[in-house]
Amino acid sequence: MAKLNWGMIGGGEGSQIGPAHRLGALADGHFNLAAGALDHRPEVGRAFAQSLGVVPDRAYGDWQEMLEGERNRADRCDLVTVATPNSTHFEITKAFLEAEFHVLCEKPMTMTVEEGEEIVRIAERTGRICAVNYCYSAYPMIRQARAMVRNGDIGKVRLVVTNFSHGHHADAVDADNPRIRWRYDPATAGVSGQFADCGIHALHMASFICDDEVEMMSADFASTIPSRVLEDDAMVNFQMSKGTVGRLWTSSVAIGRQHGFDIQVFGETGGFRWASEQPNQLIYTPLGGRTQIIEKGENGLYDDAKRLSRVAIAHPEGFPLAVANIYCDLADAIRGEKRDGLPTAPSGLRSMMAVHTAVASARAGGTWMDARPPMFR
Repeated sequence: MAKLNWGMIGGGEGSQIGPAHRLGALADGHFNLAAGALDHRPEVGRAFAQSLGVVPDRAYGDWQEMLEGERNRADRCDLVTVATPNSTHFEITKAFLEAEFHVLCEKPMTMTVEEGEEIVRIAERTGRICAVNYCYSAYPMIRQARAMVRNGDIGKVRLVVTNFSHGHHADAVDADNPRIRWRYDPATAGVSGQFADCGIHALHMASFICDDEVEMMSADFASTIPSRVLEDDAMVNFQMSKGTVGRLWTSSVAIGRQHGFDIQVFGETGGFRWASEQPNQLIYTPLGGRTQIIEKGENGLYDDAKRLSRVAIAHPEGFPLAVANIYCDLADAIRGEKRDGLPTAPSGLRSMMAVHTAVASARAGGTWMDARPPMFR
């Protein structure tokens, strides 16, 4: 099967997320890195793209040049990844969707709910895929957890508890570090800091596994380092459409926690938990039974978990391969095969609505508010 042409915007040398995208996109032979505008400094971006094997006339200085250069090529990009700062996601994603490219956008997809609704409409109108990189949902054991919920293995879900908390922004002397400062600056991060950065991963995971959507939210935000405008700690309660109760904590000042992303789901007849630092295991307890460890790669897994398990049992699979699983699903979808686990524009829109709802709730002292995007009410 011929490789698909892939282009990348942002994610240049020194980027935190760029290498994971390149490893993920190229891991299974579905994509060829054909074009790139990888840096806000044009010549640096061109040079880095060429060092990765991109031919000179497809190593672009900025995304506008890439759009014009790729638009009319017979061998144009089949997929474009947007891995630029948050405030640029909407403009770039919109332009490439309107030019009928498939797009994978880093989260958050947009900065406002209105922008998110526009992206959903453009994707529907053009028939192009707009995926959002909620890559944690592509770990094999997360797909196993979702299948268990869908199959009724734990009965009706009553409660989901999730958190994404770390301590890597806890040092106040780092306040002016540019790799950290932008996350708490409204000009670059938007209306929310830690919740928009990490919390929406946890919220998306709850919706993904429970196969349900958040309807109502109540939030409490704190900026524990006084110089920060946006929050570095948040507690969010939520209610889902099927009656599930949700609890979410997210923090960047939790010293001693490293990655700190985990989720617990409790149903009428069982429960399970998963942690990103031990991603190959799903800890499952049936009602009245013994706690079991379900291992990635073992016999008896549901099909989606088996499909996305790449190496033998007891061999670890990490974050870049979770990203690779997103690219696998994207390749299948571009070629016409439905993959309902692929996070797309509606998920990005719901996340942005959740961010704005949580911000408004926190400002109103934790008042419960409707978290559904207007177009989905």
